[in-house]
Amino acid sequence: MKAAILEKYQKQSPKLVIQDVNLPNVGPHQVLIKTLAAGVNPLDLLIARGQFKLVIPYPLPLIMGNEVVGEVIQVGKQVTKFKVGERVYARLPLDRIGAFAEKVMIEESALAKVPEYLTNEEAATVPLTALTAMQAFQLMDVKKGGRLFISGGTGSFGAMAIPLAKEKGLSVITNGSGRNKDRVMKLGVDQFINYQTTDYSQVLSNVDYVIDTLGGPETQKQFGILKKGGRLVSLRGMPNHDFAVRTGMPAWKRLLFGAAGWRLDRLAAKNNQRYYFMNVHEDGDQLTQVSQMLEKTQLHPKVDRCYPFTKVNDALAHIAGGHLQGKTVLTFEE
Repeated sequence: MKAAILEKYQKQSPKLVIQDVNLPNVGPHQVLIKTLAAGVNPLDLLIARGQFKLVIPYPLPLIMGNEVVGEVIQVGKQVTKFKVGERVYARLPLDRIGAFAEKVMIEESALAKVPEYLTNEEAATVPLTALTAMQAFQLMDVKKGGRLFISGGTGSFGAMAIPLAKEKGLSVITNGSGRNKDRVMKLGVDQFINYQTTDYSQVLSNVDYVIDTLGGPETQKQFGILKKGGRLVSLRGMPNHDFAVRTGMPAWKRLLFGAAGWRLDRLAAKNNQRYYFMNVHEDGDQLTQVSQMLEKTQLHPKVDRCYPFTKVNDALAHIAGGHLQGKTVLTFEE
């Protein structure tokens, strides 16, 4: 089979090479799928640039890609939830990624069935963003009726996080470009702030929960809108000691990330707030819950642009350009 492989890290314009690779035998709890589509994410760009090495030191060469949609073509002897011919999707295990390939081997526990109404391209937008939202809610222990601010929630993450938050009974606030207001309001947003005319930090206060998608100085800024005892999950901030402990990292990384996240932890502690950095992991049960929500709402996730598998480097360049209006997707055709 052919796969898109990272041979070396490159900080500027990383390139993948499409090569033939061998596929290992299917294990007892594994499922082999023929890839139909794969999501392309900023995370893929971080990995290719070598900016993720301290979190997960992937050995090179590496088959890239974190989320996949495919058709089951073989199941292990002890697989019970899936059968040949079914359409499934997954966020691949953190330590065994490889969605940018014609076939992918995945543990049964990472998989969920794709809602029938979704196209392959739409389904490819779901696993990583939806599981990120679900696991952020879990970390913050969100309660029905709470107020949630998602910074920069007009992209592919917000498109999944907003309806999932509404399903949990949260009041949702987000900010972004005014041209995206109508689209996110239809997803259920209770308050939209146009960043071109209004600084969210000047109009928001006593928010229960924040999901920070921006990082940098915006992470610190968002503590100012949290209530005392509020909780903030950052997808782009600095890893901290709590993150290193939760993910089972060795002592030296706990010290390293403890120092890296010290300022944010100290800032949170001033008002008894909590700061979390997170890395989304595979979870077929959570993804099944997402599928049930999608079947109920018939939501069509936003696809920004599709590229054929052979144009994977163009897809990565598109991600690097920013200003995305949804998920970038690779398509796999016969």
